[in-house]
Amino acid sequence: MIALTECVAPSFYEIHKDIKRYGHTHYWLSGGRGSTKSSFISVELILGIMSDPLANAVVLRKVKDTLGESVKEQLTWAIEALGVSQFWDVPETKLVLTYKPTGQEIRFRGADKPKKIKGLKYARGYTKFIWYEELDEFTSMEEIRMINQSLMRGGKKFTVFYSYNPPKSANNWVNTEVNFTRDDRITHHSTYQTVPIEWLGEQFIIEAEHLKLTKPKAYEHEYLGDVVGTGGEIFDNVQTRKISDEEIEEFENVRRGMDFGYSVDPLSYNVMHYDRKHKRLYIYHELYKVRLSTHAAYLHISEENKKNDYINCDSADPRTINELLQYGLRVGGVKKGPDTVEYGVKFLQDLEAIIIDDQRCPETAREFLSYELDKDAHGNFKAGYPDKNNHSIDAVRYAMNDEALDFRERMKKNKPDTSTSEGRAAANLARYDKPIKKKRGEFVG
Repeated sequence: MIALTECVAPSFYEIHKDIKRYGHTHYWLSGGRGSTKSSFISVELILGIMSDPLANAVVLRKVKDTLGESVKEQLTWAIEALGVSQFWDVPETKLVLTYKPTGQEIRFRGADKPKKIKGLKYARGYTKFIWYEELDEFTSMEEIRMINQSLMRGGKKFTVFYSYNPPKSANNWVNTEVNFTRDDRITHHSTYQTVPIEWLGEQFIIEAEHLKLTKPKAYEHEYLGDVVGTGGEIFDNVQTRKISDEEIEEFENVRRGMDFGYSVDPLSYNVMHYDRKHKRLYIYHELYKVRLSTHAAYLHISEENKKNDYINCDSADPRTINELLQYGLRVGGVKKGPDTVEYGVKFLQDLEAIIIDDQRCPETAREFLSYELDKDAHGNFKAGYPDKNNHSIDAVRYAMNDEALDFRERMKKNKPDTSTSEGRAAANLARYDKPIKKKRGEFVG
C-alpha cells in the first residue's frame, strides 16, 4: 500500500478531495517550476481509471511529437509511484497506456489540427478524463471548447485538467480566461515552496535562490508562476465577479454608453453604475454583436432601458444616432477632441476598481483584461492607445464622458478632485498653502 502523501504535495490535498466528490468539472492548475501540478494530475488519472471501470482518458499537448517524452513519461512515473505497475501495460513505442484488468485506456493526442480530434470509441466506457498539458501552447479557448465538445460525450461525469505555467503577459488568452467565473470551474495555483524539499533536491533550491538574487523578475515568473506582465498592460484595476440582482437594484448613478459598428466591428452597448465616493465602476450589462441592425439594437435597448435614460454615443455616426432618435431613444453624441481618448482611458485607469460581471458581460471583461499597448518592430511600446479590440472600452468611455472631461481639466490644471472628501480636503489645504503676495518693502510675519 502506498500513501498518497508520498506522491501528492500538501497544496493539492483539498483539490484531491474536490475531485473525489465531483465538486467541479474543470480544474485549472497553474504554477511555476517544481510545483508538481503535472505529477498530481498524473496520479489522479491513474487512480480515477482504476476506481471507475467505465473511465478512459485523453491527454493532449499542442504538438504530438512532445507527448512521448513528457506526459507519457509523467504517467509512467505515477504508475510506478503508486506501486501498480503490474496492472498496467506500458508499451515503449505506442502512445497508449492500458489498464490490464479491464482494457481501459489512456490515449495521447496532439492538437496540431484540433478539428480532427473526434469523439473516441473504446472497448469499454467513455472519455471521462481529459488533460491539457502546457495549456498556454494552445491557440485559444475556442480551440479548447472545440476539442471538449468532441470528447465530452457518452458519460455522466467528466473531469478536465488544464496545467500550465502562466505566460508573462496578462494579454495572453490563458491569463484572460482564468479570470472568468464559472460554477463548474476551480482554479488552483501552486509553487515549489509547498513541496517537500527532498522531492526537489538541494540543487533545485540552489538554482531557484540564485535566480531570485540575480534576476528577481525572472524568478517570480519561472519559479513562482506569477503573471509579471510585459509592462504594456493598460488596466490593472479590473475585477471580475458576479454582480447580484440585489446590488443592481441599489444602483442609482447608472450610466449608458454605445459604440457603433456593423459589418466587421460589433455594436457595443454597456450599462454601468458609478460609485463616485469610492471611485468604483460596476459594469453589469452588455450588448455586443456584429451585423446588428439599428432596429434590432433599439428593441434590445428599449427592453433593458425601460425608463429611457439618456445614452452617450459615438458622435462619429450621426446617421445611426438620428435613426435611434426616430425610434424614440434618448441618445446623443459625446464631445470629442484630440485628447479625449487619452484622458478617457486615464480616467478609467485612475479608478480604484472597474468591477465587471463577466457572466453578464463576457466581451467587456475580455477587452478590459487583455487591452495592452502595441509594440514596434524593435519591441518597444508605441505611443498612444491601440484602436482595436476596444469597442466595449469605447462604450464605457462614452458613458463616463462627463467625468473624463472633468478629469482632463483637473489634470491639466493639477487640481484635486473635489467630488470626494479626500479631494475636498486637499483643495482646502491647497488654499492655505499658496504663497502670500506682498508689496515691495512690506514685512509679513
